[in-house]
Amino acid sequence: MNTILLPEKGKWADLCERPGIGKSYLEDAIRDILYRVRTEKDEALRFYCNKFDSYIPESFKVSEKELNDAEKLVPENLRKAIIFAGKNIEKFHASQIIDEQKVETSKGVRCWRKSKPIEKVGLYIPGGSAPLFSTLLMLGIPAKMAGCETIVVCTPAGRDGLVNPLILYTAKLIGLQDIYKIGGAQAIAAMAYGTESVPGVYKIFGPGNQYVTKAKQLVQMEGVAIDMPAGPSEVLIVADKSANPGFIAADLLSQAEHGPDSQVIFVTDDKALLEKTKEEVKEQAGKLPRLNIISKSLENSKLILLSSIDDCMDFSNMYSPEHLIIATSKPEMNALRVINAGSVFLGKYSCESLGDYASGTNHTLPTNAYARNYSGVSTESFSKRITFQEVTEEGIKILGPVVELMAEAEMLAGHGNAVTIRLKDIAND
Repeated sequence: MNTILLPEKGKWADLCERPGIGKSYLEDAIRDILYRVRTEKDEALRFYCNKFDSYIPESFKVSEKELNDAEKLVPENLRKAIIFAGKNIEKFHASQIIDEQKVETSKGVRCWRKSKPIEKVGLYIPGGSAPLFSTLLMLGIPAKMAGCETIVVCTPAGRDGLVNPLILYTAKLIGLQDIYKIGGAQAIAAMAYGTESVPGVYKIFGPGNQYVTKAKQLVQMEGVAIDMPAGPSEVLIVADKSANPGFIAADLLSQAEHGPDSQVIFVTDDKALLEKTKEEVKEQAGKLPRLNIISKSLENSKLILLSSIDDCMDFSNMYSPEHLIIATSKPEMNALRVINAGSVFLGKYSCESLGDYASGTNHTLPTNAYARNYSGVSTESFSKRITFQEVTEEGIKILGPVVELMAEAEMLAGHGNAVTIRLKDIAND
């Protein structure tokens, strides 16, 4: 990891830069994939499955037999753990379903909103070096809870053409049937445009690498909604001298192992803690099986010494991390300063891994500084709000003249006339 001691505030923005592929190369490559899938459909999907995943599927859709067989391949203790996590996730996301009340904005004018599920949604579940069955819990549970009619799942298969049984077991557990063996940007294209095998959807959810993220951003420009630009994982940790350097190192490494383009940042006001954490990172990393991935990730990562915890929190808000861990003696007080973050973990026992799997909060979160203007996935993400209004005779008598004046001022006579004709009708009764 790169160590930076007491950088000037003018240099903070540079320290907030994320690693990435050249933007022009990335966008050109993804546009080619999107175009080919849109025009050639299943034929293009077979080409890309062969090119990127080294297999050509006879059928993209996971069979009922594959779904049923998956349960036998998952150990009982792990099945119980998944069920436990699922219940916590369901409980937290159920709390987000709110029945909004009708509001009388003025006499005789009632306004209200109703939530309606998005009819067709697509869930992208990474399944390469780390099959993220937990992401299926995070997306599938609120999608079912919101009442989405069609829930399409795309996830890559291995060279044997099989999807990881943990993903299939989780899908069956939460009642998902439409699972397709497609990964990468081509999966995003399939769900966005639809093919002979894969239904098109109205909104696409799920994390992925920079290719998947760019594909989501591009199809969004064509009218398909997305949850957020959720790219390579990241964590920022703020800690003071009360923190445990071993805990900090473990949390940094837990995110670094996601992928070579992940980024982890540690900021502190205590130089001794920084040095101890640096030693812990080196020692713990050597014991982890994904050391090759971790090493590449750490090349893009930083240990930063700042003059105060207040400065650390200011830096965090500028960085706008996907995950923020506050490991200070007064984490709740420091949390009051949080402006930009996807999900926040307070205190020495609130490790980010708990949120990734089982605390109940959603782990599909904005990355790459998008926490400045995006929220993480919630039950509301799978629905849209429709507004209603009902105006009585008394209501239009009060509100009508207001609208007539405003419409006249904007020189929109038709708007004003829609009110005036009703007021005249009332006056003539």
